[in-house]
Parts: sequence; structure tokens; C-alpha cells
Amino acid sequence: MNRRDFLQGVAAGAMVSAASAPAVAAAARTIGIQVGAVSFVDEGVEKVLDVFQKEAAVNALFVATFTYGRGIAGRQVPGQPLPDHGKQEYDSGTFKGGSYTKIHPQYYKETVLQDFRAPDFGDYDVLEAVIPAARKRGLKTICWFEDVWSASVPGIEQVQEKHLDGSNATTLCFNNPNYRNWLLGTVEDYSRSYDIDGIMWGSERQGAFANLLGSSHGGGGGNPLRVTCFCPFCERKARERGIDPARARAGFQALGAMLQSARQGKRPVDGFYVNVWRLMLRYPELLAWEMLWTDSLRETYSAIYSKVKSIKPTIGVGWHIWHNNSFSPIYRAEQDLSEISRYSDFLKMVMYHNCGGERMAGYIRNVGSTIYGDVPQQELLDFHYRVLGYGQEKSLAEIPRTGLSADYVYREAKRAREALNGTKTQLWPGIDIDIPTARTSSKSSPEGTRDAVLAAFHAGADGVILSRKWSEMKTANLAGAGAAIRQLGLA
Repeated sequence: MNRRDFLQGVAAGAMVSAASAPAVAAAARTIGIQVGAVSFVDEGVEKVLDVFQKEAAVNALFVATFTYGRGIAGRQVPGQPLPDHGKQEYDSGTFKGGSYTKIHPQYYKETVLQDFRAPDFGDYDVLEAVIPAARKRGLKTICWFEDVWSASVPGIEQVQEKHLDGSNATTLCFNNPNYRNWLLGTVEDYSRSYDIDGIMWGSERQGAFANLLGSSHGGGGGNPLRVTCFCPFCERKARERGIDPARARAGFQALGAMLQSARQGKRPVDGFYVNVWRLMLRYPELLAWEMLWTDSLRETYSAIYSKVKSIKPTIGVGWHIWHNNSFSPIYRAEQDLSEISRYSDFLKMVMYHNCGGERMAGYIRNVGSTIYGDVPQQELLDFHYRVLGYGQEKSLAEIPRTGLSADYVYREAKRAREALNGTKTQLWPGIDIDIPTARTSSKSSPEGTRDAVLAAFHAGADGVILSRKWSEMKTANLAGAGAAIRQLGLA
């Protein structure tokens, strides 16, 4: 279906399962979109903003200001179909990553991380380029940066997490003063140097216990001795909590040995689930270490929030909550919204429906070879649908091809909204538009995007964030979001 036919037929489109929900109030709602510097450089600031407002009634820009990853910066992921706008070529030879804004050295005196400017566009500062044009149009500008680094950054080895085997990880430690000071310096830089409306930071990571079990949609099956973090800062913090690092290490080594045997086809005598529980009972430090990691992330949220509010209280501060929240009961348990809301003006809860099927299948394969290795994988998926509160989603064989439904978005948004009731925190679900999937997996459509946006608002969301980045979205699919917004009377 082309864009014109879609827009003509949208009024007759079938409503999602949320149709019986109360009508969405025509109050001010956040209609955000994530966009990287490359889109403004390739297409021009005014042209990009024209498209955003015309096609989707966007009123908030989530501008990628720092990352070394391709998830929110750079052009389309090499090998994926190019969209119908921007330069029709990949940037695999020019994409480097880092900070897409100027670095003001006075804010980074207390960290070894000093040299992290993205070289991709020379002296180009995306905030300087975008904010004046956004202001004239009444668009808000939110700095969007993520916890993704490159091993090439000078001094980074002093900040990296430590694996169980003592080697350095590629990730950085929240308990390391150098990283904490960099994060606080960065948000101070944004808050003092630019006329911004908000800051959003995201960290798509979890602790050693969940990682060892492969409790996520990506990776899995790696070296069990390479879980994190066991650096001196984390071990000191553990001792202050009454946790014995030596006992924790012994527990992770025992669990890792069991999983290595499992991957060689050796089932424990009492099965996987029983044996994991036996180790948790023998080594309660396993869960204590997981909570230590989770609390360290929460303390980082709180520190960033307090820093920004001490500089300019009107700047909104919030967090990107990883998609693993939709798959892993362990990770969901760690995302206690009643706790997180204390230092959050808004939450972008990832509810990517289209790529969600492929990711859910990956998660089931991962945990289906560890803690749930005794359970047939379709039964395991049905169990997760039930405990996570989902309806009649497709089978394990089908979901990569079909994706998850708009009903999934509705249920997730409704659950999160209920968890946040009585708090000041706004809920802005992240909606999937053309996030890359495998060749044979589900692809975004105008209708699917429309239904997901409708579902989010009918569930009580305060806004949506169209994700992951404009440089991989097709215009017709963005228009699908706009059709929903206009149907709801929010444009």
C-alpha cells in the first residue's frame, strides 16, 4: 500500500483491541521522534523538521547527542534496505560515533574521559544547528544519549567493567568515579551550554546473574567467566553491603560451570531449573550481586536527575527502558517503576511491536538452554505470555515473521501506566518504525505503526517516541503514526 492509499483509507481502518477504552483526551501530548546528526547533515534541518511536522505532527525532537553505536546514530545499518530519504548510500566508511556536540572542557575535569568528540562531521554541533529552528516551530529539543562506548577512547581501560575472570569488558562501570563524573559532566554541559527542554539517557544492560543465564533477546551462549562487574569499586561497595565478593565469585563460577556442561549436552541430574535454584540457595550472593548492579544503575539515574535539577529545574529528565523489559521476568522485576519514578520526569518504555517477535524468539532460545532447559520452547513461550500478561500472541515459529501485535503495546502501556499512577512521571512508549530485522522477519507497515500508536494512547500513555532513528524509517510508516495522532485529535 502506498502512502496516499493508506491515508485515504485510515479512517476506515480496524481499531486495535483498545477500541473499547475511553477516548484519549485532546490535551498536550508528547509526539517525539529520535533523530541523529547524520539526518540533519544529509537532508537539511528545515527539510527534516518539515517532514516530521507534516507526516506525524511531531512536537519533540530526541536528538542523538552521544553514542558509539549505530542504534541511534549514523545512516541505515549496512545491509538493511535504505529508506526513501537521505543519501542513498551507507556510511560504514565514515561512521565513527562519539559526541555530536562540542565538548566544553570545564565540565570534564574530574574524569579521564576527555577525548570523545565524534569526528564524523568535523566541528558540526547538532544542538547548535537544530535548536534555533526547533524553537521557531515550537518543537522541544531533548538530548538523547546512551551507554554505548568504543574501546578506542583514550583512557577508557581505566573505566571499563571487569569480567569475572579479571579481564576488561567493553562496558563501563557505574561505580567507577571516572564514569560517574563523565555522566554528570555531560548532563551539566548540556544543561548549561544549550537551551534544551530535556535529557534522556539509556543503558541497555543488566547484572551478572541475568547475563549468565542469557536472560535477554540478544547474544547468549557466551563465555560465563566474562560477566560483569567485579572491579575493585564494585567489590568495595559489596563489602559495605555485607556481601562477600569471594562467595559471590564462587557462586558465579559454579553456575558458569553448570552452564558450560549444559552446552556440551550434559543435563544436570535434577534438571536445569532445580540446579539453578540449588545454586541460588547455596550462594545467595548470586542475587545479591545482581541487585548490587541494579541499585548502582538506579543510583546513577538519581545522580543525573539531581545534577540537572540543581542547574535548571525546568529541564525534564528521563530514561530509555530497554526492550528486555518485555521478555525477561528477571529484568522486569528489576524495573520497579514505583522506585524509578522518584527520579524520573518521564520514561520511554520500549514497546517495539514489529521487531518484538524476533526478539522474543531470541530470548526464548537463550533461556531455553539455561534455567528453563527442561521445558519445550513453545511451552516456555506460552508461560512467558502468561506471566508477562500478554494475550493471544503468535507461536514461536510464527512470531519472528509476524512480530508482536498492537495488543501487546496496549497491555504493556496499560501496565506501565497503572504502575506509575499517583506519580508525576509521564509515560512515553517507544514505538517501532522500521527497526532492522532479519530478511525473513516482520517488517513495519503504515497500518501496523498506526495501530501501535493508537494502542499506546488508548492505554493511557502521555505520549509516544517514534524509534529508533529517522535515518532508517520509511516516510509512509512515519505517516502511519501521524494518521493515528490525527485520528485521536492530537495533531
